[in-house]
Amino acid sequence: MDFETVIGFETHVELKTRTKLFCDCPVKYEASPNAFICPVCTGQPGALPVLNKKAVEHTIRTGLALNCEINPQARFARKNYFYPDLPKGYQISQFERPFCENGFLEIPGDDGQPYAVGIKRIHLEEDAGKLVHSAGSFEESEYSLVDYNRSSIPLMEIVTDHERNPLRSLSEARAYLEKLRQILQYIEVSDCVIEMGQFRCDVNISLRPVNSRVFGNRSEIKNMASIRYILNALEYEVNRQSEVLQSGELVPQETRLFDEEKKITLPMRSKEDAPDYRYFPDPDLLEIEIDQGLIEEIEETMPELPDMRVRRITKAFGIPNGDVMILTKDKGVSDYFEGCASYCRDMKRLSRWMIKDLFKLLKDASLPIEECPVAPGDFSDLVNLIAGGDITDRIGRVVLGEMFTRGGSPGAIIEKKGLKPIQDTDLLTNLVKEVITENPKTVARIKDGDKKPIDFLIGQIMKKTKGKANPKSLRPLIEKILSEENS
Repeated sequence: MDFETVIGFETHVELKTRTKLFCDCPVKYEASPNAFICPVCTGQPGALPVLNKKAVEHTIRTGLALNCEINPQARFARKNYFYPDLPKGYQISQFERPFCENGFLEIPGDDGQPYAVGIKRIHLEEDAGKLVHSAGSFEESEYSLVDYNRSSIPLMEIVTDHERNPLRSLSEARAYLEKLRQILQYIEVSDCVIEMGQFRCDVNISLRPVNSRVFGNRSEIKNMASIRYILNALEYEVNRQSEVLQSGELVPQETRLFDEEKKITLPMRSKEDAPDYRYFPDPDLLEIEIDQGLIEEIEETMPELPDMRVRRITKAFGIPNGDVMILTKDKGVSDYFEGCASYCRDMKRLSRWMIKDLFKLLKDASLPIEECPVAPGDFSDLVNLIAGGDITDRIGRVVLGEMFTRGGSPGAIIEKKGLKPIQDTDLLTNLVKEVITENPKTVARIKDGDKKPIDFLIGQIMKKTKGKANPKSLRPLIEKILSEENS
């Protein structure tokens, strides 16, 4: 029997706010344990929550970016469960009336056509604390401690709709996660740094016979914080559940854990449903009225979304589509490129130099584009010099390396290091004749009609000039001198 895959994500995103969701403790990721806590975020008796307006605005902004309906009334609920990192014994979340519902995110489908993945809801809740184990794993630890710095950081949960255009394959799952993360960064509601837990997922997967409308029992893999591991877990679950169903048994509905070393999932507990959490409206928080004026204000300040930027850059600058996709994948890279574009005269050359040369320097230095030591104006000046033939590509790379490591404008570095290209025609002519004399066999092949060895002669001249000659001007000069020798 053939099965089709149904994949759903509950993506948890820590929002980019100065303070926590219900208190004025600052959000600090590099702080020492329990440095930024108070009676509210540690659940002390009598402490009352006060809602962070910026977190609400970020949630609405996300809903608009994901084509959601914004509910005019929303409310918070208490989600009751017991865990050491949950100080109150419940989590303030949303259940009946989330801020956003019934949206979609368009991705490339497996058939190559646009596919609108259903977004069921987006709600706002508080994050839990963080368990710190005494050893590298829970099994090896003698004890565990709790760091409450993360407790009550604003956490937005984006839930896909398994009934309305669910994700159907691993490739669609990857496309969804990558595009969702890209959009969240573009609209500046979260940095989505996976290593810091700012973007993590609960993964739901089930199988059902092809063309069946009945959903199978699902497995949920909790708190996945790596797209690579998510795909590993999904691949394992597809194979495991297929084997169970082929044997005539039912897949149990359960929560599972992913073993990163073995790349397998393991049973953890039976899967909870909403009644298990005993949701009820939080009595300490009033129902929120979302004013239409606030929605319109957020819409007016919405940044350009990735798909819009791709279309605009492609139309405005005429660079290859592959380059555009690379340059717009990360908002910081896209902003840097556009900062350069306002100064640069050759857009195609600019994109190639960014992707090939600047990216390599950033990767070697382990720096994000936001910390690039080369200012966009200086990088554009360098590309303009190369495009205008004022310096060669080889000299350009030397100059870029100097700009990256020590700073300075390209003009100043060229002047200081004596990197100006050789423009003296008589000197270049003498060098060409010298190389021709030194390589009689190569010259003989050229005179016999094979033009490829000219590249070898150019390389020899470039060595003698330490890269200061312009290769484009050398070829016609070599051909002219050889032609004169034959006449």
